[in-house]
Amino acid sequence: MKKAQLSGSLRANVGKKDAASLRSENRVPCVLYGQGEQTHFSVKRVELNKIVFSPEVYQVELEIEGKKAVGIVREIQQHPVKDTIQHIDFYELSESKKVRVDLPVRTKGSAKGVLNGGKLNMAFRTLSCYGLPGDLPDAIVLDISPIRIGQSIRISEVSIPGVTILDPANAVVLGVKISRGAVDEEEEEEEETEGTEGAEGAEGASEENKEKTEG
Repeated sequence: MKKAQLSGSLRANVGKKDAASLRSENRVPCVLYGQGEQTHFSVKRVELNKIVFSPEVYQVELEIEGKKAVGIVREIQQHPVKDTIQHIDFYELSESKKVRVDLPVRTKGSAKGVLNGGKLNMAFRTLSCYGLPGDLPDAIVLDISPIRIGQSIRISEVSIPGVTILDPANAVVLGVKISRGAVDEEEEEEEETEGTEGAEGAEGASEENKEKTEG
């Protein structure tokens, strides 16, 4: 996974009044848990926005007044109207302990079916993955170039060394659907070949009948 750094300050008090005071100073109350005791701290909102409002998934290297830890964002609380971040839970990572993370799905190449007029349908934007932090990639990249109209990629076909995908194996990650005016190039070629063979056969039969008549 991609990495980011954050610097935090320990919270002197934990409560609604203290949290409200921090937010008025454009800081966000946070908690780090998962490996031993919880650590309550705060981070500048502008620094958190770069991580939270991003399509990437980060391992966050935290430095909290001398304590260093690596965590991932596990839960975000946002204001119901303003959408500003109100609170974040970080789960502390251990290199020897597996963790569940939702990784983004990316594509590479141009699908044959799309080039022939079909439409790419992404059923999953992220996949739930389980593995050691060191084995988790930045994203799940799928080569879609060979995918024709009517074809798809299922979760059972996605393989990441050392990582287990927790979503149903038979679920379709993405596929190419037919759309108006779309033509499957391969099927069109087959039809042309069959038509040519048929024409050649008919021409041969016509010549044979002509010879018989003349004889």
